[in-house]
Amino acid sequence: MRIGELSERTGTPRRLLRYYEEQGLIAAERTPNGYREYDDVNVARVMQIRGLLDAGLPTRIIKQILPCLDEPRIIHLSDATPEMITTLELQRDRMTARINCLTRNRDAVAEYLDAVRARSGDAADRGQSTR
Repeated sequence: MRIGELSERTGTPRRLLRYYEEQGLIAAERTPNGYREYDDVNVARVMQIRGLLDAGLPTRIIKQILPCLDEPRIIHLSDATPEMITTLELQRDRMTARINCLTRNRDAVAEYLDAVRARSGDAADRGQSTR
């Protein structure tokens, strides 16, 4: 697929896709006329990259851990500097905090929906019983 289709399928601007390619996060083949041609696997890869960026990881670290997300998992331990380990620990802790917050918010929304549905059901039952 060309860059425009990858952009549409992932909701990622073309400019960012070019940046991901420059950073070595995704790869494209070049057609004889110079157009980029991406494999379908890049859709999932771009979504992984975006998720990791949203979690606060910099591209230099994303590049190192992306192979860990593939099957079979490939882990490059030689790249693990003390700075990278500290950064990953910090990011892991931030992700955990965000997950906990999202879980609490999801549970609150679910409880609210249950209460609204129960009340709506009660009102519907009262309306039917008066006929």
